[in-house]
Amino acid sequence: MDWQGWFSLGLALAALLLMSSGRYAPHLVMMAVLVVLSASGIVSPDQALAGFSNTGLITVVAMFVVAAGIHHSGGVDLLVNHLLRSPRTVRSAQARIALPVALLSGFLNNTPVVATMIPAVHAWSRKIGVSSSKLMIPLSYSAILGGTLTLIGTSTNLVVNGQYQQLTGEPGFSIFSITAVGLPVAVIGLMAMLALMPRVLPDRKDQQKFGSMREFTLEVAVSLGGPLVGKTVGEAGLRELERLYLVEIERDGSVVTAVPSEERLRGGDRLVFAGDTQAISDLLRINGIVPSVHDDEPSLSKDRAERRLVEAALSPQSDVLGLTIRDARFRDRYGAVVLAVARGGERVSGNLGNIRLKPGDVLLLEARPAFVSRQRYNKDFLLINDLETETPRHDRAWLSWGILLVLVGMAACGILSMLNAALLGATLMILSGCCSVGQAQKSVDVPVILTIAASFALGAALEKTGAAAYMAEVILSLSAGHVLFTLFLVYCTVSFLTEVITNNAAAVLVIPVVLSMTARMGVPAEPFVIAVMMAASASFATPLGYQTNMMVYGPGGYRFSDFVKVGLPMNLLVGVSTVAVIAVVYGL
Repeated sequence: MDWQGWFSLGLALAALLLMSSGRYAPHLVMMAVLVVLSASGIVSPDQALAGFSNTGLITVVAMFVVAAGIHHSGGVDLLVNHLLRSPRTVRSAQARIALPVALLSGFLNNTPVVATMIPAVHAWSRKIGVSSSKLMIPLSYSAILGGTLTLIGTSTNLVVNGQYQQLTGEPGFSIFSITAVGLPVAVIGLMAMLALMPRVLPDRKDQQKFGSMREFTLEVAVSLGGPLVGKTVGEAGLRELERLYLVEIERDGSVVTAVPSEERLRGGDRLVFAGDTQAISDLLRINGIVPSVHDDEPSLSKDRAERRLVEAALSPQSDVLGLTIRDARFRDRYGAVVLAVARGGERVSGNLGNIRLKPGDVLLLEARPAFVSRQRYNKDFLLINDLETETPRHDRAWLSWGILLVLVGMAACGILSMLNAALLGATLMILSGCCSVGQAQKSVDVPVILTIAASFALGAALEKTGAAAYMAEVILSLSAGHVLFTLFLVYCTVSFLTEVITNNAAAVLVIPVVLSMTARMGVPAEPFVIAVMMAASASFATPLGYQTNMMVYGPGGYRFSDFVKVGLPMNLLVGVSTVAVIAVVYGL
């Protein structure tokens, strides 16, 4: 292997380390890798950009739009209302979530399915008296297992199929090619989940993390004729208080939100602060500040057109991760103010400004009404409690399901290719009004698309320079050429990579290695490629391993150890089951 191969391997390792550190967004890392490979001449410009025109990637984009059509037409709500109802036991409640979600995730991208289900399951858990911590992990795991049922269940399956076609020139897999393996494994996984998780998952009652406004806000007033009247907020020293943030000013029946430093104070202004409520005595020491005259009715408890209270979880791609709330400058960055932070199901107490933000933290924000619509365009937050969600077009719910069935039927019968069926389905969703053009645009996860497309360049470099063949030789030497053991090692490699980087990137990096390996062994590549699809999806052990795990982390009130405790056994069970089923189906 020449220097280009070693350079490509080193670049792959550097990308893994940067992505697993959590400090850099995966799409930025992979785009940087693409630039280096193209600029160094290791891959040609055509090879560097081939991922952007890959059929698997375009199919992923189209399926995002199809999922948006089901979501915005109320198709998922239709299913929820008919199936959840009133279970008698925790296991029955988990089963009522698991079965429809797994089925849905077989034909829709599982991320929007889980996003739609979270608020519904949260409200349902309170109604039936079951802790949401007993239901949220089963919701995520069911979506993950359901994604292995068909080729369109996850973006990873489509991407792997696209790369397989590109590297081999083969026609690729049909929509149900993975079902012979995915269905038995999903059944085994769901049965194990329903058998063990009612006892193993923590029972953390919904503590209404942000239930009492008095717990984390305090109110004072500007005295009439006092020394602060006419001064700006900055001049009055109210902007840089050590343990408190000025959230809003109530004045003459209206509210000033996300208060700027230049705002001038008036006598009788009612000031709302967030932070350490023990600091009330320090605040009252300021000359011109007096106790609020409306203690019986906290200002934040009233509905105001000028403000909105939003619960939002920080996503792993957020720009503010690792920063303190004070350094993150939410007011300037988002036009919002942090009122409180919850982590592991409980509100984080202490100095609000010094809390260092982590993925999955649930923030209570006071924001202007435009905040929610703006955040739909980026991935800083996974919005949990959006008080102004657009009303679904319920009259088109059945139509959206009909379009999905037509799409699946045409692809399954070979009338249309998977790409053309997905494009037709996306077009019909827009033309029929199941989702608008704007909703379709917002549904496409641009960072995911960039990560996938850029990953192809690294995969091509590994294959072209002989680095993939070298890695294949290493794995073959470890397995002594034993087919089943080699299959198990491939599964474990992808499973490990998926827990530390994105599942799409992990799969794209391993496929060239797998193809080199099967060529040397003289065995069919198909069972190994399916093993890569299964391993890339089956990520249970950490909240960072899969998007849906992170989405339920905050709403379920979980701790990192909760995922490790139930997820590691699930990883092992699904891994062993996958290898065993592949061995039986393909006669290995």
